[in-house]
Amino acid sequence: MTKPIRYTLSPAEPAAHLYRVSCRVEQPDPAGQRFALPAWIPGSYLIRDFARHIVAIRAEAGGKPVPLVKLDKHTWQAAPLKPKQALTLHYEVYAWDLSVRGAHLDRTHGFFNGASVFLRVIGQEAQPCLLDLLPPPERECAGWRVATALPKAEDRKGAAKRHGFGRYRAADYDELIDHPVEMGSFTLARFKACGIPHEIAITGRHDCDLERLTTDLKKICEWQIRFFGEPAPMDRYVFLVMAVGDGYGGLEHRASTALLCSRDDLPYKGMQGMPERYRTFLGLCSHEYFHTWNVKRIKPAAFIPYDLERENYTTLLWAFEGFTSYYDDLALLRSGVISQQDWLELTAKTMDNVQRGPGRLTQSLAESSFDAWSKYYRPDENTPNAVVSYYAKGALVALALDLTLRSGTEGRASLDDVMRRLWQEHGLTGRGVEEGDIRRIAEECSGLRLGSFFRSAIEGTEELPLAKLLKKAGIRVERQAAAKQPSLGIKTASEGNELHIATVYRNGPAEAAGLAAGDVLLAIDGLRVTPGNIERLLQRRQPGDLVEIHSFRRDELQVARLRLAEPPADTHRLIAGEEGNGLRSGWLGG
Repeated sequence: MTKPIRYTLSPAEPAAHLYRVSCRVEQPDPAGQRFALPAWIPGSYLIRDFARHIVAIRAEAGGKPVPLVKLDKHTWQAAPLKPKQALTLHYEVYAWDLSVRGAHLDRTHGFFNGASVFLRVIGQEAQPCLLDLLPPPERECAGWRVATALPKAEDRKGAAKRHGFGRYRAADYDELIDHPVEMGSFTLARFKACGIPHEIAITGRHDCDLERLTTDLKKICEWQIRFFGEPAPMDRYVFLVMAVGDGYGGLEHRASTALLCSRDDLPYKGMQGMPERYRTFLGLCSHEYFHTWNVKRIKPAAFIPYDLERENYTTLLWAFEGFTSYYDDLALLRSGVISQQDWLELTAKTMDNVQRGPGRLTQSLAESSFDAWSKYYRPDENTPNAVVSYYAKGALVALALDLTLRSGTEGRASLDDVMRRLWQEHGLTGRGVEEGDIRRIAEECSGLRLGSFFRSAIEGTEELPLAKLLKKAGIRVERQAAAKQPSLGIKTASEGNELHIATVYRNGPAEAAGLAAGDVLLAIDGLRVTPGNIERLLQRRQPGDLVEIHSFRRDELQVARLRLAEPPADTHRLIAGEEGNGLRSGWLGG
């Protein structure tokens, strides 16, 4: 009989931000059981070395200590035991990462992703797991509840009640770490989408209009479920929301998502219309929910199975994150939550974001996907010049491919058909998506030859023909400069009343003059520069004018002469023409 791996987690010391965790293995490896904590969390492509937060660890069997040796930065091995002896590991995890990726604990709440707290029993990853969640011992935390999509244990002894501490279960280690847990005095709201129970647990101080939020999320979730086809791939879904003063982020899981937002992003009683901040939050929810299909079940072949000890390279993140970024806003429109004008504005902003990065002319989307581990998640002062976002440009490629398919087949085929085929061939079967599968499916759905499109859009760095494609749908693209003053060719950042260069754009005036990231700007033509007056100082100049720049590099005064450039035409406006365009109505009406 298969014996489960038994975990126990206690928010033992909230004031010290410490979880206490134990892992009991009934049948340890006779040669010495090894344990390892993931080096990264699926969905966030950066080595995070969660094991650095383990502050104490020991092993025991039969109440006696067992020697434990650390093999590398995240792997431990226990000494061999006698046959039929169970082995238990006890360890403490420091939890002070207020993000959607790790673990956080204080007297206001507790949150964790399993990848950051549950050691993997090497060689027994397929074993079922039981998790006993214990309540915090401190009086200040009395009344805490639990929000998670992790199923309750079926055995009556110790089984958790809904939103209670107690026993939960997972079919294997992969499922155990794919259900984040929130514990605390959160606000809870419920709704059903296509008959599936959904919950929203909001932690942090807020004044959210839960009726408005559940009404809008229900529309979005039902549209997405019906888009891929009922039944939904989960029995229950949970939105775990942490509301703070200033924050933004999300991470997808198979039946839930962890979200970080500003409390001002949430709707409030009496709110009129669709404010930009709330629209952004709904887009985040829509994005992570779409991942329930595209990433969590339709996966790159390189992710099957995940190797949690090292980087998992793929050139396909442009499809999994980019296509999701395209459909997140499209779902808001097609579900009736936002207007067509809202969608046009959101798409124009995505075009702005891509156009303002010189990196789009240097790095292809395939390269951006592959290099996510070393470049996208490790930005520096040269990132805008060297990196293109597989989220933003990937969304524009999805837009371009959708319009190419629709216009090339007179509306008979679309990216919708490609996504549904991916679901049928890969999501439902568990077969990973290989490098050429998306092009193959797109060609099969449409009958079009798309080799040149994919070579240019994915493997190349050419500008996408969006204006031409949008024109076929009756949408005109206008471009203009956002700035009214000539350009120095830099991006600035301020600290107090001090202005410094954050990025020097490739082939711009500042680069030609020898300015560098980190330089502190002091004066332009002898007049002091501050964050509040730099635009006014430049508005009196014309492109082509020569100006003298004084700056500090470290503690050395620099003087440079710089010829101002035209401000870049990096702001877009999308204007829909008269109604009656069949391609547009079939596309945006969905």
